Amino acid sequence: MQENTITLSDSTLTVEPRGLDKLWSFRNRLEIPLAHVKGATFDPGMEHEPKGWRGPGLRLPGKLAGTFHAEGERQFWNVSGSDRTVVIELDSSEHFTRLIISADDPRGIVDTINQAVHG
Repeated sequence: MQENTITLSDSTLTVEPRGLDKLWSFRNRLEIPLAHVKGATFDPGMEHEPKGWRGPGLRLPGKLAGTFHAEGERQFWNVSGSDRTVVIELDSSEHFTRLIISADDPRGIVDTINQAVHG
C-alpha cells in the first residue's frame, strides 16, 4: 500500500501523502528544493528512535503521521510499519530536519534521491 508519492524534478523533491494520510499528517504535500536535501537512507531501525511529542499528527501502534518534535528537531513522519522506511535529511534552512516516510521501493528511492543530490 502506497502511503506516499515521491517525485523528483531537476530542482525539487516532492513528497505527497496519499489517502487518509493527508488528513492524519496535516499535509497535502511537501516540496523541498534539492539544494536543501543532504541525502537519504533506507533505515527500518528508525522505529526504535525517539519520536518525541506529536503535534499535530497521528500516533498509533505501527502508524506515525505528522509532525514530531524529538531532541530539539522537528521531523515529518508518514510511516506504516518500519520495513520500508526512508529517512531524508534536510539542511537547517528547512522547516523539518528530517522526513521519515514509507516508500514502495525504499532502496530505489534512496538511490534516486542520492543520485539527484550528489550527482
